[in-house]
Amino acid sequence: MSKLILTTAALALTAGMSFADTIRMGTEGAYPPYNFINDAGEVDGFERELGDELCTRAKLTCEWVVNDWDSIIPNLVSGNYDTIIAGMSITAERDEVIDFTQNYTQPDPSAYMALSADVDLSGAVIAAQTNTIQASFVAASGATLVEFSTPEETVAAVKNGEADAVLADKSYLAPVAEGDADLVLLAQQELIGGGVGMGLRESDAELRGKFDAAIGSMKSDGSLNALIAKWGVGEQF
Repeated sequence: MSKLILTTAALALTAGMSFADTIRMGTEGAYPPYNFINDAGEVDGFERELGDELCTRAKLTCEWVVNDWDSIIPNLVSGNYDTIIAGMSITAERDEVIDFTQNYTQPDPSAYMALSADVDLSGAVIAAQTNTIQASFVAASGATLVEFSTPEETVAAVKNGEADAVLADKSYLAPVAEGDADLVLLAQQELIGGGVGMGLRESDAELRGKFDAAIGSMKSDGSLNALIAKWGVGEQF
């Protein structure tokens, strides 16, 4: 997918900083309410609002880069952008390849959605997005996993009968179920991962420190909790 670059206003870099003049914020743009492309063609959602505020607090000039989920970590490592801010849960496996800031959301319960509340998950075919904590969880559980590149495709797989249920963040699935009378959230939930954080290259310790400090300041003054409540992305700190 060709990358969409959108510039956002933030404060100018202070003199003497050792990294690039413009920090490129990588996101998927396809996982509401965390991130999505609005009708104006711009990155929107919880992470757009959060990222803009973090850049302001860190005195960084930032721009937004949209990248497919499948290649979002490799393209960070190769230098296509400088951060990942894309609803990415902090896991030990990912931390072997990239570094993370402290979490800016609590672990979000993962929910199952199906066409019927009577689905037997023990013998079900479960859809999940590729390279997610949900896909890893299903694979380890022994259930039959079918993976798709986008979250929309996982939902479509349930509706067209390719999968019995989809496992994804509850904050993503709940609005989908509310808007489609054919789909229901199941009672069973899973708590996976260590919350969502920003991903950075392991060599960018200084930049990680600036974003860590900005996240910490938002936790301290309550502004992060206000954003979490506004966008409905889980429990507050």
